[in-house]
Amino acid sequence: MSRETITLEIKDLTQFARSLRAELPHKPSHVETLGLVARAAGYRNFQHLRARNAPKPVADDKLVARALEHFDDNGFLKRWPGKTRIQALCLWVLWSRLPARQVMREREISQAIDDMTLFRDAAQIRRGMIEHRLVMRNLDGSAYERIEQVPPPEARALIAQLP
Repeated sequence: MSRETITLEIKDLTQFARSLRAELPHKPSHVETLGLVARAAGYRNFQHLRARNAPKPVADDKLVARALEHFDDNGFLKRWPGKTRIQALCLWVLWSRLPARQVMREREISQAIDDMTLFRDAAQIRRGMIEHRLVMRNLDGSAYERIEQVPPPEARALIAQLP
């Protein structure tokens, strides 16, 4: 009889280990159960399994939904959020729409921000982008450039949901 390869994806290894432990006649500790699962999957121990399969960060859907409320159907920022975490997420959206690796004068970045928002407060948004290290500027404030980086999971999810 030939072997079939069956792939198993476990979303929560801790819960899986608890369920498995409950079925065993002799109850190993939780840590021992995690080690058994890891060795059965071909790893030296649980730390080895974890190192090879680093958990992927998951977006907080509630936070994304709260930030989404500040954008209209066309993807324009309607109002400046009151909460700092929501502000940061909204800034990521604006950041993603700025041209990459291009130095912009203050007037150009202000116009770009005004084109992405329904309210006119480019100065506040520029300051927020600098504080959150999304944009850098020279000392006299005459030149701005987007800082290239990978957005956090919540920002990626929000950007993906907007036109």
